[in-house]
Amino acid sequence: MISTQNLTLQYGKRILFKDVNIKFTPGNCYGLIGANGTGKSTLLKVLSGEIEPSAGEVVITPGERLAVLKQNHYEFDEFGVLETVIMGHARLHAIMQEKEALCAKPDFSDEDGMKLADLECEFAELNGWDAETEAARLLKGLGVANDLHELKMKDLDALDKVKVLLAHALFGSPDILLLDEPTNHLDVKAISWLEDYLYDFPNTVIVVSHDRHFLNQVCTHIADIDFEAIQLYVGNYDFWLESSQLALQMAKDANKKKEEKAKELMAFIQRFSANASKSKQATSRKKQLEKLTLDDIRPSSRKYPYVAFKPDREAGNQLLAVENLTVNVEGETVLKNLSFIVAKGDKIAFIGQNNQAKTVLFQTLMGEIAPDGGEFKWGVTTSQSYFPKENSAFFDGVELNLVDWLRQYSRDQDESYIRGFLGRMLFSGEETQKEAQVISGGEKVRCMLSRMMLSGANVLLLDEPTNHLDLESITALNNGLIQFDGMLLFASHDHQFVQTIANRIIELTPDGLNDYKMTYDEYLEQVAGNSR
Repeated sequence: MISTQNLTLQYGKRILFKDVNIKFTPGNCYGLIGANGTGKSTLLKVLSGEIEPSAGEVVITPGERLAVLKQNHYEFDEFGVLETVIMGHARLHAIMQEKEALCAKPDFSDEDGMKLADLECEFAELNGWDAETEAARLLKGLGVANDLHELKMKDLDALDKVKVLLAHALFGSPDILLLDEPTNHLDVKAISWLEDYLYDFPNTVIVVSHDRHFLNQVCTHIADIDFEAIQLYVGNYDFWLESSQLALQMAKDANKKKEEKAKELMAFIQRFSANASKSKQATSRKKQLEKLTLDDIRPSSRKYPYVAFKPDREAGNQLLAVENLTVNVEGETVLKNLSFIVAKGDKIAFIGQNNQAKTVLFQTLMGEIAPDGGEFKWGVTTSQSYFPKENSAFFDGVELNLVDWLRQYSRDQDESYIRGFLGRMLFSGEETQKEAQVISGGEKVRCMLSRMMLSGANVLLLDEPTNHLDLESITALNNGLIQFDGMLLFASHDHQFVQTIANRIIELTPDGLNDYKMTYDEYLEQVAGNSR
């Protein structure tokens, strides 16, 4: 178990959290949430001992081992892949090194023999004889091919490195596991494997993630950083989200009788208990949820941006036709003989192992890259707006405040209109006077979405739009695109985002594409063989 006693973290006058007393117990997975800048990743560093708190302390049950998902992708470059995984259990790895050093001594003494015997006992107790087998099993589950296991870390590509570092954290079944954005850069199969692994994990997990589907699949509790405090809630992310909104509605509706509020709460709890995706979690949660009272759910201080895309005109029946489209980048064929037609009402998610292919397709359709073969044609009634994965060209070296930056893309040049628009996207007061070139990644995304909303386009192309966004902004964008009455072509690694928006899946392959008129979950179950 890991707990805190009067934990406080403060930078100057800014308090992230104060006098926090909380327990994280075995058998539970805690999703740590909070608006950007509230200190989620920082709290994990405090719990791991990497950062000293301003006051209070972190208490870990004596003898328990804590593991952390490493963020430095170059830390183990000179080590082999299997050894890097085993290094996740520092004591076991140290024993292995000591044993090797002793056995290599030319003047091996009786004292060395006694020391080696003690090490062998401890090695066996730590399941050391199965260490390489377990490391290989973790790597295989995450999709790291067997022929990579004997390489050095520096010889792996970035995606495989991420998987090895995750296996490093999971190795040896640590008593306490701290994971900061573990699904970043993972493919669908690796995420599914990790979900199943954490679901069966018997010890304590604390995870920070912007992947709502992942939080819903693995979390038994939500730990919410808000109001300079950390509040624990039973249930997954969706339960926290809806319960906080219910609490807000109850607070607004002050005249409603308490008995009616209690009935509404119980109906809400029963619905969530019945709809839990996994029966073991449902049974456990139901017992805890039924103990909740009106005072146990609280409204959140979170603010959601206003995201709504309204086309200036309705598109006709001829939208987009792509025929035998081929594009080469630096001598390599990235898109090969792609043919598809976009129909009215289509919201198409483009998926595939090659992320570059999706980006190159969008850049080609927007005229930024000339095709090497084939052609595409937009319908005359269509208008397009594009959200690129890389947006630095819109901000670097731009010496404009946010009002003037957004004014470039608005037909209504009135300052009060621009300020109002920025306000709905959570830029208020002095924030509108920030220079565009110095704002954060999440703020840039909100600006780019504002630009798209002002375009009035009836076809939207979005390349990984949830990158850099917090959960609240992702939710707002998700809802805005569900309600969008136009055509949509997009790429995203956010499972819930794709599942709730797309009505068609196009899988880009090295030899072309596969086209499926179905939802993402149907694709995973029927086509990818990735049944949950």
